[in-house]
Amino acid sequence: MKKRTIIGAAIGGVGAVIAAPIALSALGFTGAGIAAGSIAAKMMSAAAIANGGGVAAGSLVATLQSVGAVGLSASSNIILGSVGAAVGAAVEQASETLLEFIKQRRDPTEESEDSEPEDDPPNP
Repeated sequence: MKKRTIIGAAIGGVGAVIAAPIALSALGFTGAGIAAGSIAAKMMSAAAIANGGGVAAGSLVATLQSVGAVGLSASSNIILGSVGAAVGAAVEQASETLLEFIKQRRDPTEESEDSEPEDDPPNP
């Protein structure tokens, strides 16, 4: 495994674990409850209407609120970090492949198959 892939995996894993609570908070799932006027509030309203006035236990809204209030468990952080690491490594590999492809396409030393050979210059 290349050093860059390991770095990509580390960034992806750590980034996912750090970003999840920030993203939930930004959506309105906070430790103090669902923030008024937020996306979380709209989700909660839609879930309550769909369930006849209450949010069902175990629903997406209830789960996200629980995570927003108390955070992720250790096992959830491990899973999230593992998925983030896999995505980070895959993105690094894909970017490396794309950059190599672009480099080959732009390399002026390689002749294109469409170009015709130039005539030799006349001898003096």
